[in-house]
Amino acid sequence: MFKGGFNRAAIAAFCLALGAGAAEAQDWQHAQNNINGPLTLHSQGSFFVGGQDTTSDALNSGSPSSGTVTTDQMYVQFQIPESRGKGKTPVIMIHGCCLSSKSWEETPDGRMGWNEYFVRNGYATFLPDQVTRARSGFDATILNEIALGLDGKTAKDIPYIYSIGHEGAYTSFRFGATNGVPYKGEQFPVAYVEQFYKQMIPDMNDFLGVGQPPGLYVGPNPTYNNLSQLAIQLGGAVIIGHSESGFFPENAALVSTKDIKGMVSIEPGGSCTTVNPETQPLTAAQIKTLARIPTLIIFGDNLNGGWLNSYANCQQYAAAITQAGGDITFIHLPDIGIKGNSHMMMLDKNNLQVADVIIQWIEKHVDK
Repeated sequence: MFKGGFNRAAIAAFCLALGAGAAEAQDWQHAQNNINGPLTLHSQGSFFVGGQDTTSDALNSGSPSSGTVTTDQMYVQFQIPESRGKGKTPVIMIHGCCLSSKSWEETPDGRMGWNEYFVRNGYATFLPDQVTRARSGFDATILNEIALGLDGKTAKDIPYIYSIGHEGAYTSFRFGATNGVPYKGEQFPVAYVEQFYKQMIPDMNDFLGVGQPPGLYVGPNPTYNNLSQLAIQLGGAVIIGHSESGFFPENAALVSTKDIKGMVSIEPGGSCTTVNPETQPLTAAQIKTLARIPTLIIFGDNLNGGWLNSYANCQQYAAAITQAGGDITFIHLPDIGIKGNSHMMMLDKNNLQVADVIIQWIEKHVDK
């Protein structure tokens, strides 16, 4: 299954297996009970979702040539547990700003990441790289057009490339209020922060449609369409978004609610959906659409600055979904006794404890 690339017949068979029978009840165990022993898989691999072909006269700035390139495709790696995920809805994990799907793999200090932990708990996992990021690639032809002066393009037309430095990441990701000084009780493994910095890569989202630096990209972001398409191809999925992609599950649902069984928004950057210029403000019809899908919103500890604004905005969003009759759960981790979590809670020392919060929510609200 899935060997040799993406296969529609294989995914159809996988979806049939998921739909066979009701989800079996199980006793919830503490995270450490599921981290020992070899990891046994039914299959693993990767494939692409979406993409479109475009022509360009600037495929090579040194010796320009014309041709066709594929853009807007989304790379997805996956692991299917030995149980084939029977009775459990597949999980899609989409990373945040300046990062890739590496966020969901091993932690900087070498502990188990959420990808493996979810698989060990019987969930098929699918990890995309955002369009314009990492293995999904980006459309570089505009840079060649500028270099060649085609269509009157000049340096002012270079898309903004967002990068965050070590110092900014340390404080904005809430490892500590001051660079190099961790919060008391901080859960991020700060002794290994240099390994985390190596994961950080340029954010090329402005290549999706040139705004005015340092403005946001002009939508729609093709990642939304690709996430929607992936959920449909899987025959149902829970989409987990984080930070920059914290509102991606909701925007994928606004493309189509088909087969999006649940949405998890972890500390969305800015707010829940409303930072997207295409959904600001959300209409009553959009709220009604989003209220059809069970949603979990999670925030960690030591909130400050813009994170407090995001927290308040997401509370307002949750209230609107509730008023529309939706099933939405808002969790501030310290309120349930889980303290010290940074913005990168999937990498924190207690990352599996946080993962259990999500798994238990999925069992109660999606796989019920």
